[in-house]
Amino acid sequence: MLNEPLALRSGLVIPNRVALAAMTNGQSHPDGTLGDDELRWLERRAEGGFGMVCTCAAYVAKDGKAWDGELGVDSDADVPGLTRLATAIKRHGSTAYVQLFHGGVRATQRLSGEQVWSASELHEDAPDFEPPRAATQADIVRTIEAFAAAAARCQQAGFDGVELHGAHGYLLTQFISSVTNTRSDEWGGPLEHRARLVRDCLRAVRERCGKNFSVGVRLSIEHGGSARGLDLDESLQVARWLADDGADFIHASLWRAENNTRKRPNEHPIPLLRAAVPAGVAIIASGNIWTYGDAAAARERGADMVSLARPAIVNPDWPKQVKIGWEPRRPPLTRAELEELAVSPAFAVYLRHFKNLVSD
Repeated sequence: MLNEPLALRSGLVIPNRVALAAMTNGQSHPDGTLGDDELRWLERRAEGGFGMVCTCAAYVAKDGKAWDGELGVDSDADVPGLTRLATAIKRHGSTAYVQLFHGGVRATQRLSGEQVWSASELHEDAPDFEPPRAATQADIVRTIEAFAAAAARCQQAGFDGVELHGAHGYLLTQFISSVTNTRSDEWGGPLEHRARLVRDCLRAVRERCGKNFSVGVRLSIEHGGSARGLDLDESLQVARWLADDGADFIHASLWRAENNTRKRPNEHPIPLLRAAVPAGVAIIASGNIWTYGDAAAARERGADMVSLARPAIVNPDWPKQVKIGWEPRRPPLTRAELEELAVSPAFAVYLRHFKNLVSD
């Protein structure tokens, strides 16, 4: 069930049904070029048998940079490091992906030197909140081009594909959201307009990189956490449109993949998403998938792949070890134990933001 290859409609064949989810880790250089710790972390998971290995969210433009140590794909100077990374991942038989990202209001002027911007002006009651300006037409056009140019750099570097980060309240989500997007022009209002940015970014990447380069989109499905103003049925429609636009896969960011939807508590999101898009478009499910049973349940509901984050941090060989009855290692782990698993000190510091992951 998990060891079967998966053929995407772009022609790429992923060797198994287990993906390493993109995770913030802060392991690259201040200028966005690849850090050795980033390479070591990702190559170790490829060696551990993950069929799809995805980088952390990588910024496509400097004004979208959201945290220290974030990988950049906004400059041709990034290509040599990206080439090293793609080569290292693929050396172990994994397929290599970059997650393309713009933070929007969740970027920071401290790193970009520019005021952050979003779909609309908005305010959040948080001590470190940076009020954004509303996007201009020039911002939007420039950002669509930035996604396409970044994807082309990844393709040049030897990556198999890219994942557009349309989840977790970052820029693409900020446009889709009915709460953070209050525009009245062609980029706001009805869903067709709010979904236009993510669709245009996907189409621009597909046009620039061709039909044989793999392109997918990660989506939050409902309102929750940083992904505010999302409606289940609207998200299903966005997924349909993205499938029509050429997406290879939709990666559903569920937080807890065992849970039914909030809007319709008797229904689970995976079958709804599976029914919404053509059979040739793969569904990837992520969210608290730790055991073989968790993964099997997601597959039985209609997911073509499962994607792991925290379980992959503490179990780098998860795809090789997983079987019925196997219990994966669980946190907390000490920083020394994490370092033995190719988690750098910088990444371990970031992981301390999450309860009970790091024990010292």
